[in-house]
Amino acid sequence: MKRVLAIILGGGAGTRLFPLTQTRAKPAVPLAGKYRLIDIPISNCINSGINKMYVLTQFNSASLNRHLSQSYNLSAGFGQGFVEVLAAQQTPSSPSWFEGTADAVRKYQWLFQEWDVDQYLILSGDQLYRMDYSLFIEHHIKTGADLTVGALPVDAAQAESFGLMHTDDDGRIREFREKPKGKALEAMRVDTSLMGLSAEEAARRPYLASMGIYVFSRNTLFDLLTQNPNFTDFGKEIIPAALERGDRLQTYLFDDYWEDIGTIGAFYEANMALTDQPNPAFSFYDEKFPIYTRPRYLPPSKLLDTQVTQSIIGEGSMLRACSIHHCVLGVRTRVEDEVVLQDSLVMGADYFESREERAVLRERGGTPIGVGQGSTVKRAIIDKNVRIGRNVTIVNKDHVEEADRPELGFYIRNGIVVVAKNVTITDGTVI
Repeated sequence: MKRVLAIILGGGAGTRLFPLTQTRAKPAVPLAGKYRLIDIPISNCINSGINKMYVLTQFNSASLNRHLSQSYNLSAGFGQGFVEVLAAQQTPSSPSWFEGTADAVRKYQWLFQEWDVDQYLILSGDQLYRMDYSLFIEHHIKTGADLTVGALPVDAAQAESFGLMHTDDDGRIREFREKPKGKALEAMRVDTSLMGLSAEEAARRPYLASMGIYVFSRNTLFDLLTQNPNFTDFGKEIIPAALERGDRLQTYLFDDYWEDIGTIGAFYEANMALTDQPNPAFSFYDEKFPIYTRPRYLPPSKLLDTQVTQSIIGEGSMLRACSIHHCVLGVRTRVEDEVVLQDSLVMGADYFESREERAVLRERGGTPIGVGQGSTVKRAIIDKNVRIGRNVTIVNKDHVEEADRPELGFYIRNGIVVVAKNVTITDGTVI
C-alpha cells in the first residue's frame, strides 16, 4: 500500500445537497452527529494502510481545509503520510475550473506524476461505506488489470440510476453503459453468482453498478488523460475510451452497505438509519475498522429529566426536560424544556454559549443557540449554530415536497424541512 496514492474527489457545487453546501464543500457536510463525509474515505484509506491522500475540491473549501488540518497529521513519526486539499486553480495553461472527475485529476496530473507509486486509487467524497482498499488493489494486481472498477450488485429499479458494466465469467468488463433503460438495460444483465452471490441474490440483483471508485495502473491513467484531452468524466468518457483501445478492465465486487448520499433525501435517510436497532445497516461501532474524525475534547452530554428513545447524541450536548425520539443530535446541541424532537437531524453547534450569554441574549430580545422552550421539530434537518425560538413548530404541516424560503432561512427538499446554518427562527414561527 506504500505504492498507492489516493485521490479523493470532492464533487462539484453540491447543488443536490443545498442548503447544507451553502457555506461548505460537499465532503465537509456533517454526518452522524460528529463526523464529516470526508472522514469516510480517509478512514477507509488509513485502515487499508494507505497514507498518501489528496482531496480535490473547488467550492467553499475553507471549512474542509480546517477540518483536515485539525484531524489528520499522518506525518507524525517522520513518515511520508499526508492528507492535503487541492483546490481548483487557474494557470496559464489551464485557465478553467474543474469540469468533471477526469478533468480534475488531469489538472493536477503533474503533481500526481511526481510520486513514485504504481497505482492510483480514485475515490468519491460523498459516499457512506466501509471497505478495505488493500483487497481491492490486490485484486487489481492479481488480475493484471489496467483499470479496476468497484462494482455493486443492484436490482433493475436501482440499475437505471447507475453506469452499468457487462462482464465475462472472469469479471473482465466487456461493455460499459451510462444509465441504460429498456432493452439496453436488459442487455447489461450479468450472472452475479459467478462473483460469489447466492443463486437467490444473483437472481434479485443481476446488474453490476459502478460505484465511482477506481484503481488505475500508473501508465494507464496518464495515457488516457493525455490522449483524450477533451474527456472530462471517468464514467461517461474515460472508461469507454479504455475499453475501445483494448485495455484490461476488471470489476471488483463489493457486496456490503454502500450509500451515495448526494441528495438531501439520501443524506437524511442515511443519518436516520444509524439509529436502527439492534443492528443498523452501517455502524460506527467497529473497533477493528474505526471511522476517524477531529478530536474535540468535549465534556460528556448532560440529560436532565429527559426522555430519549432510539437516538444518537453527540458529546457536549445539554438536554433539559424534553422528548427525543429517533433523532441524531450533533455536538454541543442545546434543547430546552417541553421540546419535542422526532425523526430529525440536529447538527449542533461550533461553540458553547454560557448561561450568562444566553440570559443576556434573551433580555435583549435575541434567541440563544439550540431549540427553545416548547418547540416541536419533526422530520427536519437543523444545520449548525441554528437558533430556534420558543414555541416554534417545524413539522411541514402542509406536506410540501419542495420549497425555497431563503428570506426565512429554510428550504424543503423531498418533504424534509432544512434550516440553513446560522439561521434564527423567531418565537412562535410555524413551518
